[in-house]
Amino acid sequence: MTCTIGHYRAGPTPSARQLADIDTRWVDRICATALERSPGPLTTERADPDKVGGCCRDHTLLAVAILRQHGIPARSRVGFAAYLTPGFHHDHVVAERWSRQEQRWIRFDPEFGAEQQDVPMHDLPRGAGAPFQTAAQAWLAYPTDGHTDLSTYGVMPGHAFLRGPAFVQRYLLSDLAHLMRTELLLWDVWGPGLDEPAGSGGGAPMGLPHPAQVHTESIGATDRLARLIVAADDGDRGAEEDLATLWATSPQVRPGARVRTVSPSGRIGVTDLRARRTEWAPAADPGLAVLP
Repeated sequence: MTCTIGHYRAGPTPSARQLADIDTRWVDRICATALERSPGPLTTERADPDKVGGCCRDHTLLAVAILRQHGIPARSRVGFAAYLTPGFHHDHVVAERWSRQEQRWIRFDPEFGAEQQDVPMHDLPRGAGAPFQTAAQAWLAYPTDGHTDLSTYGVMPGHAFLRGPAFVQRYLLSDLAHLMRTELLLWDVWGPGLDEPAGSGGGAPMGLPHPAQVHTESIGATDRLARLIVAADDGDRGAEEDLATLWATSPQVRPGARVRTVSPSGRIGVTDLRARRTEWAPAADPGLAVLP
């Protein structure tokens, strides 16, 4: 996947068009953009300026699409990786493929080779202290184990607002969406908190819920969702069925036809998922940009 996608933060400084690429979202459009810039097989290494700007979500999206095309059940997971910066848990997206032989979901990171980061990337360990934690694992550890500091969970160390308990709480919704084969961008926003005044008491740019405060009215629902996800990951079929029912019946957790897209490029828009179109606001918000 690194032949096609250039990470907009982890690689060379992206061009203006590559920074705009990060909101492309659809597999067919990502591939079409890559072929337009550099014709030839997508497995051919492209020069950095010709790569499509993206992130871990896009590496994983392509890996999942390839596996599904070959008849292998696959899905993406949203959570936090401890192997990118010592002492910090970066928001990250990895993939899972179903092994019929082993009868389990094998979690792997398609953004890295097998020998990178001193972590078994092709079969990531699970459980306490795992190098990758789902948002559910991080959330459940926060109030119970007495030492998990969710200020170290987020986009990057020192970021003003994209980290902490409220950030992890919102990522639970993202992980559920990805589990249900709705592989939204990491900066698509929906659900509880959007009716609260963004930017009114914590430095949040317009377009985001309050950054520092957990949405208290939904803590019970968040706890239940996190427990269901962890139980389903442990093989509980009843929990899997409950998650599917929750997704089908609860508008609080399921995105509707439209989501708010708060891009790290500084753009804010509304994305119509059915029409596959984003209408961007006339002006960008520099407070959202993750690059200088």
